[in-house]
Amino acid sequence: MRALVTGGGGFLGSAIVRQLRARGDEVVSFSRGDYPELAELGVEQRHGDLADAQAVLQAATGCDIVFHVAAKAGIWGDFEEYFRANVIGTKNVIAACHALGIRRLVYTSSPSVVFDGSDVEGADEALPYPAHFEAPYPKTKALAEKAVLAANSPELATVSLRPHLIWGPGDNHLVPRIVAKGRAGQLKRIGKRPCLVDTVFVENAAEAHLNAADRLVPGAPLSGKAYFISNGEPIPLWDMVNRILGAAGVPPVTRTIPSAVAYAAGVVCECLWKNLKLSGEPPMTRFVAKELATAHWFDISAARRDLGYVPRVSIDEGMELLRRSLGGGR
Repeated sequence: MRALVTGGGGFLGSAIVRQLRARGDEVVSFSRGDYPELAELGVEQRHGDLADAQAVLQAATGCDIVFHVAAKAGIWGDFEEYFRANVIGTKNVIAACHALGIRRLVYTSSPSVVFDGSDVEGADEALPYPAHFEAPYPKTKALAEKAVLAANSPELATVSLRPHLIWGPGDNHLVPRIVAKGRAGQLKRIGKRPCLVDTVFVENAAEAHLNAADRLVPGAPLSGKAYFISNGEPIPLWDMVNRILGAAGVPPVTRTIPSAVAYAAGVVCECLWKNLKLSGEPPMTRFVAKELATAHWFDISAARRDLGYVPRVSIDEGMELLRRSLGGGR
């Protein structure tokens, strides 16, 4: 097939691209930048902004499936910027599919679209969207996911995947942030509860997307539905953080602050950043404080059943690959 991958140069997007090319599919990547590694894979690169409907339409021309991976991520920022990239951009992708007769759309969502600030332990896809969101990212991703699922029809089959905490070699977001803060001594455990969290190794997350694409036709069991994607190995959050630090040769986190103190710090930081218009991200927000003090693990039975999803790379195996890429000790 000939696939458009939005955000094909990103961490997950590039893993999807590699797996598509490895099995012989043609790939077009749509992003704002140029990536030499994609050119080496024989990927056609088309450039533009997701909020530009005409650019999205041109990028999708000649393709028969879209993997919509690109998004504005982060814990802080102007709501309108998130809305423009995540909601308007997604609606432009849907419109391009309709205009060009593309019949399959695989959307990359996030479990944060159902996070209400409380523990999530073994929940399945019946978990509802919350009435309130603490940050622009989960709110706009939820709005985008709703649009994708509502677009499912006999003409366009859609599916939404919710990979949780993607990590692995080449990560340019989660792992570098943890390692940088660990080296600077800026990491502290939030609360004392051993909250379990799900994570997913990047190649497993990418394979889930290909599995979904291969099974996605109008009327298929997965069409019009959302699926949690993880390694299926819940692990205490700070154990996972310390394993990532260890892979980079950085000492583990030992200091702890109460979750109530972290949340209060998030409130103060948000007020300062908003009122003083400070640049960059605050060191703590309400959303992050709640995420770091609660459990997040999911029932992935539906993905196993409907997508044929099998997490092939375990956390132990992934950590060894990460250690080699980071040059850390054992």
